[in-house]
Amino acid sequence: MKVGGAWLENKNTQAVMALLSDAGYQALAVGGCVRNTLLGEPVVDVDIATDALPETVTNLAENAGLRAVPTGIAHGTVTVVAGGEGFEVTSFRHDEEGYGRHARVAFGADLFQDAQRRDFTMNALYARADGTVVDPLGGLQDLRARRLRFVGEAQARITEDYLRILRFFRFHAQYGDPAQGLDAEALAACAAHSGMLEALSAERITSELRKLLAASDPAPAVAAMAQSGVLNHILMGAQVQALPILVHFEDGRAGGWLRRLAVLGGAAPEARLRMTKAEIRHFSHVRDALGTLTPAAALGYLHGAEIAEDIILARAALFETPPPEDWQHEIARGVAAVFPLKPKDLMPALTGPALGSALKAAQAQWIAQDFAPDGAALIAWLDKG
Repeated sequence: MKVGGAWLENKNTQAVMALLSDAGYQALAVGGCVRNTLLGEPVVDVDIATDALPETVTNLAENAGLRAVPTGIAHGTVTVVAGGEGFEVTSFRHDEEGYGRHARVAFGADLFQDAQRRDFTMNALYARADGTVVDPLGGLQDLRARRLRFVGEAQARITEDYLRILRFFRFHAQYGDPAQGLDAEALAACAAHSGMLEALSAERITSELRKLLAASDPAPAVAAMAQSGVLNHILMGAQVQALPILVHFEDGRAGGWLRRLAVLGGAAPEARLRMTKAEIRHFSHVRDALGTLTPAAALGYLHGAEIAEDIILARAALFETPPPEDWQHEIARGVAAVFPLKPKDLMPALTGPALGSALKAAQAQWIAQDFAPDGAALIAWLDKG
């Protein structure tokens, strides 16, 4: 079997692979680029595996006039920059003694040994420069069945890096067949070691959770996380009942990991996760509006289309009732609404804090009246008050 695509035919990809193979070393694309090509999914990064040692990769790259950056030298990874593109080139690895996070890792192993240290069988797929697929562990069969399995013993793979617990659920959401359920051995191992998630950095947890919740339908995987006790270690108190309802109401709408996070709830997830300031503001607006009955148009005016949409969908899921009729049009109407008063309209009679308070009260009245009053009506209303 062969794979192909723009990423493999790319002259920069071929140049980096030829750099190694011309010197007598193996050079194989590995992991996500091969997996996603076989699944018909977009390819984002191209990683290359080789039996050359990191220092050899560096020397070959520099001798060819390419830049070599030791981005993960402790793990055997050198980023080779060709034509402005970065390619992570990682030496084959094997455990010299022991296993898991206590193992002594050596570089320059053979391909089969390298495959045995990867996380899932569907990620232990390689491709040569001509597209020939190399499958040392039977990952193709699992990929075709959309069956997610750890390489070897699940417990051993998890203890190498406890983030793989979250990756297991994330990969199942992205690539697994929900009708098959999750691998029983893997699920048991994830549950047994779930407490170790609390020792991981907020950055790593957030990165995985963001990808998981951005999957087309993360509900089955998240439900399994809850049942196994994993979810409570990263989102204490989260509830999953509304998530599948939300996914249904979204009707294939893209994005929305923050609205999905909002319906899961829990104790201050923004404190446990590492979110950007913009994400925290977005999440807070959605969460704070979930228990209100603020109409769609008002939400569009107050928060803009994206946040208003998230509030309407998340609120509908939690209330277990469809979004209001014509809600998208109503949000757009609110976004287009223009408040008819300006500060100068109330000056010089009002200045300073009194002016601000009056404008705020007038705006609240205008929103409550569905944007109907004009400026004169609002001034008259203020005068009566």
